[in-house]
Amino acid sequence: MKEARLYKSLSEKKVQCLNCAHKCILPPGQTGICGVRKNIGGKLYSLVYGKAVAVNIDPIEKKPLFHFLPRTYSLSIATVGCQFRCWNCQNWEISQGPKITGKIEGEDISPEQIVAIAKKHQLPSISYTYTDPIVFSEYALDTMKLAKKGGIKNCWITSGFFSKELLSAVSPYLDAANVDLKYFSDKDYIKYSGGRLQPVLDTLKGLKRKKVWVEVTTLIIPTINDSEKTLKGIAKFIKEELGAETPWHTTQFSSALSWKLHNIPNTPIETLIKARQIGQKQGLKYVYTGNVPGLEGENTYCPKCGTLVIQRYGYNVKRYDKNGKCPKCGASINLIER
Repeated sequence: MKEARLYKSLSEKKVQCLNCAHKCILPPGQTGICGVRKNIGGKLYSLVYGKAVAVNIDPIEKKPLFHFLPRTYSLSIATVGCQFRCWNCQNWEISQGPKITGKIEGEDISPEQIVAIAKKHQLPSISYTYTDPIVFSEYALDTMKLAKKGGIKNCWITSGFFSKELLSAVSPYLDAANVDLKYFSDKDYIKYSGGRLQPVLDTLKGLKRKKVWVEVTTLIIPTINDSEKTLKGIAKFIKEELGAETPWHTTQFSSALSWKLHNIPNTPIETLIKARQIGQKQGLKYVYTGNVPGLEGENTYCPKCGTLVIQRYGYNVKRYDKNGKCPKCGASINLIER
């Protein structure tokens, strides 16, 4: 447990959390929507500081990050808790755990220990992932500062539901982010995740302004966010506000893995192919299909001449580029290397 960085004191010992866009106002003894930030005696505390519920070594492509340190491995860490309650969540046992059980699970691992593990395994990056690093931002930030000093890059895999204060705090130490752009309406964000659209859009634009490498993921859920209007809206936003070079990952929903959407069928492959085509028609250079190994949409092609530059099958990656450029025409494929 550690005092939170981003909050302000109010009258009657209430506090307002400034960590995410909910900006919860909490009287003494109350916990925020995330389930892991609590007002204790008029001060706001993070209940998950130093409490890692997962520490794994993953391919960077699993995040998914396809243009950031491709074909490398990343140390992935998480705590319990989440500011959202997504019906489709695949990690709901840890993201929603504190809200369901009231318990803070996790192993005591300090930021120094995390960085030491990354160095021991010669990993070029640390990914803050699985739940949402927003809810363990103090823990993440202390780790990020040490990692930065040690020449290790930092990646956030996040919903993007930042406060402006959080964006300002983490961006100097953040190298890459994959942001879930789940839906393209407030109505769907409120119903299926308990959030709002605009803060996510603001975060995406803010990260680009701060020169953080950004990739966007949309889990395509049949009957919810798979309409042409929705997909076209997301693709247009990415192109116009983030840039044509920003990768868009359109991934397959699995009913068996979801928290509450067991009656919705898995995303048809045809829908993923259609989403990729929509993104390409909007002018995006890199549109990927995910969670279905073997599709053409896993690969990176030169945006200028169409040559296969990076071939993927799941997490098996083969690179044919020459120092981040097309081997045929020499065009850049927008890779961030070490």
